[in-house]
Amino acid sequence: MKIIDMSLKELRDAFLSGVLTYEAIITEYLNHIKRTDGKIAAYLYVDSRKAIEKAKAIDERLKKGEAVGRLAGVPIAIKDNIVTKGMPTTCGSKMLENYYSPFDATVVEKIDAEDGVILGKLNLDEFAMGSTTENSYYQSTKNPHDLNKVPGGSSGGSAAAVASKQALITLGSDTGGSIRQPASFCGIVGLKPTYGRISRNGLIAFASSLDQIGPMAHCVEDLAYIMTVLFGHDVKDTTSADVEVDNYLDSLYQDIKGMKIALPSNYLDDGLAEDVKKTVLDVAETFKRLGATVDYVTLKSVKHALPAYYIISSAEASSNLARFDGIQYGFRPEGKFTLDELYKEARSQGFGEEVKRRILLGTYALSSGYYDAYYKKAQQVRSMIKSDFDMVFKTYDLVLSPTAPTTAYNIGLRCEDPIEMYLGDIYTVPVNIAGLPALSLNGGYDKEGMPIGVQLIAPSFDEKTLIKAAHALERGLKDA
Repeated sequence: MKIIDMSLKELRDAFLSGVLTYEAIITEYLNHIKRTDGKIAAYLYVDSRKAIEKAKAIDERLKKGEAVGRLAGVPIAIKDNIVTKGMPTTCGSKMLENYYSPFDATVVEKIDAEDGVILGKLNLDEFAMGSTTENSYYQSTKNPHDLNKVPGGSSGGSAAAVASKQALITLGSDTGGSIRQPASFCGIVGLKPTYGRISRNGLIAFASSLDQIGPMAHCVEDLAYIMTVLFGHDVKDTTSADVEVDNYLDSLYQDIKGMKIALPSNYLDDGLAEDVKKTVLDVAETFKRLGATVDYVTLKSVKHALPAYYIISSAEASSNLARFDGIQYGFRPEGKFTLDELYKEARSQGFGEEVKRRILLGTYALSSGYYDAYYKKAQQVRSMIKSDFDMVFKTYDLVLSPTAPTTAYNIGLRCEDPIEMYLGDIYTVPVNIAGLPALSLNGGYDKEGMPIGVQLIAPSFDEKTLIKAAHALERGLKDA
């Protein structure tokens, strides 16, 4: 079996038994990146020298009989809005071109402490604002299943890297679906954990009350393994939850007989592509075959989720991005300017159109006379959505839904219509608004052979049930 075709467990076993060296594993992944990324454009930066040096050092430790970490033997790549000391962190923006962070994000520290090797940084929509990875200042990432189609976004580089086997595990960020939607488009598994499960320290903020780092992988087992490393309280992040971390690998083969799953009937409306609807219904039947019950429910308030999300996220973005002023760090225009002129020129030239659009929308929503009408009302809707989910979870263990209303579409199709692009998040944003954990995995393929993702949503901090059900579904779909 080729190295790039191995699962995390297979790679780890081969490394620990001495069948493969870590250097050989990393070298093969780096060579594969060289062969394939010219077409896919998932990476913004690859640190070959540092990756091989670290792999060699861990090989030497293993030879000496010294203990190695839980991620030794595992090649990983990071979305480029998560800061890394020694590698650039650009957020896909001209504003942060050539910016190097003086510290590592907490998730990067955890990976390093467990001897994972980070291959490089991955492309994204600028400041994580977008659903196609076409809003990057540097390049447009392609979907490995069809190079004419988008990989989704904003974590499109992270999804494409896994789907094209240019990394075994990647990290993305999810503000309104930016892990799950590209996971759906690229046919992989992506997790948006409960808000507070993974430290956000070192994640460059888009919308602080919604942002969450999460992992992406080929299969649920690989995802479960990395979760045990990334989850946990962090004193550097005041929103980090001090909640016990389960061993999610122990949950993988547990029986799901008797599990109660809710399927919102209003998620299966006319806006859903027929192939996607059929796949979701087929998945519901698979769950029934595995011994679970699936009932139709109605989540009434989620119809208000999309406008509430774009008001809240844009308002928080306008505040968070105020720090990029052309003075302290980042892009600074050439020429002589007054202070007001410098602000204007730096932000006009440094930010792309989508970022500027959301800053304007957020500033308007927070302005005097409009705060109560928009931002306050959106926060009230947020409470309603959370209450709706809480009511469902009093009776049901999980919610099943589509991840996205369509499969991946052609590059350039929705660039000129941001509203149409925003509607692609209709099934994912309620999860972020409610702070819940959700996972997308491949449920089938459309008539063109493009992957179709299905989404599983669990109560807060119940990733254990989420992983158990997802792994059972994954096995059930293979056996079908």
